[in-house]
Amino acid sequence: MESVQAVKQRFGIIGNDAKLNRALEKAIRVSPTDITVLVVGESGVGKESIPKIIHSLSHRKHGKYIAVNCGAIPEGTIDSELFGHEKGAFTGATQTRSGYFEVADGGTIFLDEVGELPLTTQVRLLRVIENGEFIKVGSSKVQKTDVRIVAATNVNMFEAIKKGKFREDLYYRLSTVEILLPPLRERKEDIHLIFRKFASDFALKYKMPTIRLDESAVQLLQKYRWNGNIRQLRNIAEQISVLEQNRNIDAALLQGYLPNIGNNLPSVISHTKSDSDFSNEREILYKVLFDMKADLNDLKKLTMELMRNGNSEAVQQKNQELIQKIYKPEPETIADKPTEETAVLQIPQEVSVTPEVTENYDYIEDITEEETLSIHEKELELIKKSLEKNKGKRKLAAEELGISERTLYRKIKQYDL
Repeated sequence: MESVQAVKQRFGIIGNDAKLNRALEKAIRVSPTDITVLVVGESGVGKESIPKIIHSLSHRKHGKYIAVNCGAIPEGTIDSELFGHEKGAFTGATQTRSGYFEVADGGTIFLDEVGELPLTTQVRLLRVIENGEFIKVGSSKVQKTDVRIVAATNVNMFEAIKKGKFREDLYYRLSTVEILLPPLRERKEDIHLIFRKFASDFALKYKMPTIRLDESAVQLLQKYRWNGNIRQLRNIAEQISVLEQNRNIDAALLQGYLPNIGNNLPSVISHTKSDSDFSNEREILYKVLFDMKADLNDLKKLTMELMRNGNSEAVQQKNQELIQKIYKPEPETIADKPTEETAVLQIPQEVSVTPEVTENYDYIEDITEEETLSIHEKELELIKKSLEKNKGKRKLAAEELGISERTLYRKIKQYDL
């Protein structure tokens, strides 16, 4: 089994990043097997190198290696390209044609941008992966093929599955082993090494001195976001090599070749709200409502205390503290122009306590306590009903109750359900 360093030299891969080394190690280890591999990463990170490494180190290295860009083939012809067609299968099919899966029998097929495949083609591909069978367009004859499939995509597959653009079963068949190639901005120490390699190659190609970056230019190179990754870095190196007479490049000169530098700096700001954000807002709202309920109960108790103990100084102090807690108007509003709310909240200086009201104090206090407890009882009842209705499935129950699944799980633990 070849070492990572030997593979780098053989395939011209530059860099010492830990994530890059891990990706190469996984490629080397899966090469002797026939496991399907999915290479994921942003556009321009060099995903096409992985299937070449896997094919060249496998027992299929003497078979054919075919790379197919699924995003570049029109939807109407992609089935014909992959699986072939019979003569007369459609307009323009003047003769029988073999598809890539038939031609590459015994070898390897690299399906680049596999996330762009139409759903009908995905069904056909799933059958090939499962049992090696396919049918040509316009034919009813089942054919067999022995092909190793390596796929790659820069699409967020889980989002594509969620939107119904990619089959979940196909994703799990393709990603038996998933290899992630990191974007260039996460390989800061490798950026200058790669740039120097490109600069040396273009100096030989165009027969001119090699361009060199000073320290300020190197720092700028490492801070830039590189949305186009290695492909963009290569283009920048080629432009500077051809256009600049001065072969020593500083930051000011380099900046002129970096498009939209202000918009390409790393950012941690998110402009979208996730489901968890809405769940948190809902939980905050519930807390506010429960706090209001507690304040109202405190006010009831204070009123009963006033009716029982009269107008003592301690009760008046407690009264004022509660008013400040519940209602905090602007000072000038109270002093200059009492509002309807302040009038409602003011407690009269003298309270006439009748025997009937005093006798009913314990009864009112009991109602207050009962109301406080009934919230939890109702909540427990709703959770039980929702879980029974959804047969114990927490996700469905949480959606029905309008809370997050995490909150529901916490409530289940709280009530020991």
